[in-house]
Amino acid sequence: MEIEIKPLTSDLKEDYLSLFDNMIHKENPEWSKCYCNDYHFLGDVETCTREMSRSLIIKRIDEEELQGYLVFENSKPIGWCNANDRSNYQRLLRDYDLIDNPLDKVCSVVCFLIHPDHRRKGISQKVLEKIIADYSNTDYDYIESYPRKGEANASNFKGPMELYKKYDFNKHKEHDEYYVMRKKLK
Repeated sequence: MEIEIKPLTSDLKEDYLSLFDNMIHKENPEWSKCYCNDYHFLGDVETCTREMSRSLIIKRIDEEELQGYLVFENSKPIGWCNANDRSNYQRLLRDYDLIDNPLDKVCSVVCFLIHPDHRRKGISQKVLEKIIADYSNTDYDYIESYPRKGEANASNFKGPMELYKKYDFNKHKEHDEYYVMRKKLK
């Protein structure tokens, strides 16, 4: 499989929207309204509509607040990974116990979305490799992820623990439902 991984820019906004507009969430139909906006959104996620999320995400893309990587096969978007400065995820900061040292510069990986026809083909691994390569050349101290505890399945959009272990992430913290995994960059 020949894929291309590109950092999200406003030039790729239509590709991003196309991926989310057309993604079928068989396992979790309620995810169709997210547009990967939830970790940025402090409002009531339960009453947030698909249209509201789409509108908010367009604004976030235009203002370069939403960052991450789109995955393409033959110029068609087939995947997405939301990776951004941890401070840009308001819900993550509010709902998770993350901050040990506020001076640490941390890139958070919060979501992998791969089209069902392309899952289990190593795409998430390639995206994580790209994130590690890109962020290793910046002033970031760590890359952090938050895999859920339990069996890896389609609802584990944060990526399985094994994915992060493969790339030398270490268990930084453990909570009832998730781990904080960290990779030191410097």
